[in-house]
Amino acid sequence: MTFDPASAAAPGSASAAEPAGPRHVRVTIELIAEITDEEALKAAALDQVRDDAYMEDAERAEALEAIDIDPSGSLAHFIDPVALLGSVPGVELAAATWESARTEYDPDEETWEEHDLG
Repeated sequence: MTFDPASAAAPGSASAAEPAGPRHVRVTIELIAEITDEEALKAAALDQVRDDAYMEDAERAEALEAIDIDPSGSLAHFIDPVALLGSVPGVELAAATWESARTEYDPDEETWEEHDLG
């Protein structure tokens, strides 16, 4: 191993191993939600989409139709990544994408025990 003083970082500056610009971190969260009242979720999602001031008309029409066809996608309209990170100091949301879809869930499956809240 050799030491190159030209590549050594000065105290208080970014090290050679750390980029000088912003650092991005991908956060992956997987949730299994049990829908206990599909009609209540569907109605709330329809209201949420109708009242969304930032949604384009074409996107709104598509979302309303999708909720009507498959209410399991309704949950995605309540996910707010800005609210999730908004109060975390020193962090700014750079990008986000999410979806909700029906899934098979077996509470006895070993891979879920570690994170099971039930």
